[in-house]
Amino acid sequence: MEKKILGWEPYFFMAFGLFHLHRIWGLIDRNSYAGFWVGVLESRGSFYFILMGILAILCMVGMVTFVRNRYNNYWWRWIYLFGGVYVLFDLFAIATGLKFWNKLLMWMFDVNSMYWNLVWLFFIFLGCFAFGLGVKLLVQRSRTTSSDSEE
Repeated sequence: MEKKILGWEPYFFMAFGLFHLHRIWGLIDRNSYAGFWVGVLESRGSFYFILMGILAILCMVGMVTFVRNRYNNYWWRWIYLFGGVYVLFDLFAIATGLKFWNKLLMWMFDVNSMYWNLVWLFFIFLGCFAFGLGVKLLVQRSRTTSSDSEE
């Protein structure tokens, strides 16, 4: 079986990257950022469930893609496996109200924490990496599909 970059994969990473890049807001205005996300977590309204559903579906699609290509994977597909397990655990922990996870989240959103910038910069750099990887995969895929059509 030949290694192929599936059509949706670059967009998956670009969307994941953009999602993490929104955390720049947290560096600009800690209070409104923390207030928004803590409010989303506590209210569990339709936005919360739509977001959780989208994240869960994307994780499962990525993990299935990894398993289907287990003998012929690119290095970056391991992100589907490890990232998917992490995100699904995160969603499970939030949905079931695991106390230690809730304490961790409240610590992350503590606007007075001396680690605030470190925590959110990590996620911003993760977003830059993911978005850049998505762009790289898009270029790579377009090159391979255009060279395939020339043959």
